[in-house]
Amino acid sequence: MECFALTQQDHIAHLVLNRPEAMNTMHPKFWRELDETLAQLHREGTARALVISSTGKHFSAGMALETFGGEIAMDDRTAEGRAAIFDMLTDMQSTFTKLETLRIPVIAAIQGGCIGGAVDMVTACCIRYATADAFFCIQEINIGMVADVGTLQRLPKLIPLGVVKELAYTGRRLPAQKALGYGLVNEVFDTQASMLAAAMTCAAEIAAKPPVAIWGSKQVIHYTRDHSVDDSLKQMGWIQGAIWSNAHVREAVTAMKEKRAGQFPALAPLASFRDLG
Repeated sequence: MECFALTQQDHIAHLVLNRPEAMNTMHPKFWRELDETLAQLHREGTARALVISSTGKHFSAGMALETFGGEIAMDDRTAEGRAAIFDMLTDMQSTFTKLETLRIPVIAAIQGGCIGGAVDMVTACCIRYATADAFFCIQEINIGMVADVGTLQRLPKLIPLGVVKELAYTGRRLPAQKALGYGLVNEVFDTQASMLAAAMTCAAEIAAKPPVAIWGSKQVIHYTRDHSVDDSLKQMGWIQGAIWSNAHVREAVTAMKEKRAGQFPALAPLASFRDLG
């Protein structure tokens, strides 16, 4: 891959943005590689947690704006052209939604600038760690447009609505310590190395749990975010009934008593109906 490096070890997948010379900006190849990688991880089921980190001074400066003057046409001259913008954005949104619907938790490790499209990306992750010099910026308003790939839909679920409006209307930077206070990030670290070490430690703790129970927890948390308590309690019963395993519970309890790692089966690999036959 040109835009990323992917490694897997001890059931932890680590995806690294690796174009620091371009501030890890997002162009069509970035989108294609990310989409293909997430689809692969989702399909295989061998990884039990995903850590996304970056290289260089900034996590990502967001969309590569030159793309829209070249490879991607934003035709506002006709109704048909504007309708095509809707469909293109829907396709782009689906890639970051894959982070949210991935069968495993996703941890983002953010240093420096997390700007524009990068905010869209990290708000779709489960857990966010940041360095002390990190900041978040809804850059789109500064260039005359509305953030359109998930920030304005997911950020209000994470931090107070008034703060979202302030950031979205002004394009101001939200520094890491304030982001911590609002709950956008889980923890702030002095260095990128210590942040990444903490992200990998968290991923290892997740990977030590039964993968299907982690899957169920992620399903329930996201469903609850978007539904009533009553509906969510019903969904909880369905999920628990679907994944309950006496063997998993016995193994987890025994492993704790014996002070050893539990042994649990991986998620089943997925086969696309379109690829069969």
